[in-house]
Amino acid sequence: MGLARKRQISLSDTPYYHCVSRCVRRAFLCGEDKLTGKSYEHRRGWVEERLLFLAQVFCIDVCAYAVMSNHTHVVLFIDDKKAQRLSDKAVLLRWHKLFKGSYLSHRFLNGERLDTGQQFFLNNEIKEYRDRLSSISWFMRVLNEGIAREANKEDGCTGRFWEGRFKSQALLDEAALMACMAYVDLNPIRAKMAKTPETSIHTSIKKRCEHARAGKQPKVLARFAGCPKKHMPKGLPYELTSYLELVELTGKCIRTDKRGHIDQHEQLILQRLNIKAENWFKLTTQFEKVFYGAVGKAHNLNMYCERQQHKRRRSIKSSEALFT
Repeated sequence: MGLARKRQISLSDTPYYHCVSRCVRRAFLCGEDKLTGKSYEHRRGWVEERLLFLAQVFCIDVCAYAVMSNHTHVVLFIDDKKAQRLSDKAVLLRWHKLFKGSYLSHRFLNGERLDTGQQFFLNNEIKEYRDRLSSISWFMRVLNEGIAREANKEDGCTGRFWEGRFKSQALLDEAALMACMAYVDLNPIRAKMAKTPETSIHTSIKKRCEHARAGKQPKVLARFAGCPKKHMPKGLPYELTSYLELVELTGKCIRTDKRGHIDQHEQLILQRLNIKAENWFKLTTQFEKVFYGAVGKAHNLNMYCERQQHKRRRSIKSSEALFT
C-alpha cells in the first residue's frame, strides 16, 4: 500500500518534488493510436498549456516538465512563503481563475460590506484557499481533471483518463534535484521522440532553449539563480548555461551509436555535488527504476525518514551507491 500523500509531502525537508501522472492502462491517449492511425498528439499541447497556466495561479513553480504520449513528468517547487504573503484579495482573485468561488467571496471582491458573521466564514474560506494554492495535491488535481474532461468530451465517453493517484517523490538535495530535472528533460530523447533537447516539443528544456537564444529565461518556469551562495536569491541553484550543456552531453551519452563523454568543465558541476560521471549517467536514465519514494543523499534520506516516521528507508542502497 502506498503512503498517504500528507506523509510524502514535507516542506520542512524539501520544497522540491517530482510528480508523474500516467494514463489509464498506460494507453497512448495523448499520442498516436497505431491500431487506428488516429492522432491524439494535440492533447500534449493541452497538458503543457494547462500546466504553465496553473504555475501562474498557484504558488508553485515548475522547474522541469515533459509531456509524453501516455504520461507526464513535472518537477515542482512549492513556494508556501509566497502563499502566506498574498493578501486576502490576491488569494481570492487567483482562486476565482480556477473556480467560481462563493457568494461571500464575490461580495468581498465587489467591495460590499460584510457583517461579523459573514467575515468570519469568509476568513475561513480564504485560509482554505491559501493552503490549497501551495498544495501539490490540488495543483495536480486541477491539472489532471481539466485534461480528463477535455479528452472525454472529445472522445464522447466517460470514465478515467488518468490513473487514480499521481506518483510523487521528494527531492531532498541539489544532487537529487539536478539528476531528476535532467531525467525529465531527456525523456523524449530516451523515447526516440526527439533527436535533440531543443527539438523535443512539450518539454521545459525546449522552452528554456528558445529563451536562451535571446539571453533570457522563460517567466513561466522556475529561474536558474546560479551557484549556491550565502545570500541566495529565489531560484534553482545552478547556472542555466551549465545545466543546458550538461543535459546535452548526457543526451549524447544515452545514444548507443555515440557514447560521448562529459568534458572537464562539466565534471566540475558533478564534483561539486559529489556525483561520479558513471553514476550521473545511471541517475539520468534510470531515475524512476532505482528510486522509490524520496530521493537524496543517504544522510538526507535517513533524516527525512526519521522525521516522517517511515519504518522503511526505501532506495537507501541506491542513494549510498549513486550519491557518493
